[in-house]
Amino acid sequence: MARLTITLSDAHYRALKEIAARRGKTIGATVEECLDRAGIKTVASAADLVARARQRSGLSEAAALTLATEETRAARRRA
Repeated sequence: MARLTITLSDAHYRALKEIAARRGKTIGATVEECLDRAGIKTVASAADLVARARQRSGLSEAAALTLATEETRAARRRA
């Protein structure tokens, strides 16, 4: 697993530390959960998701990409 050093404001650090403690998780696990909820993925992972969706739906590549983009944006708004 990769390691990362970031700089946060004191307020964000306290909030992150508090939520991790409330959930009984590490700060790293909490950050990963936030990234997952925000839909942060590698390009390869996103392309694989689009390819699988296109295969199952019978949509063209352009239509599948449009649908995936719309759904991702909608999910991010809900988070």
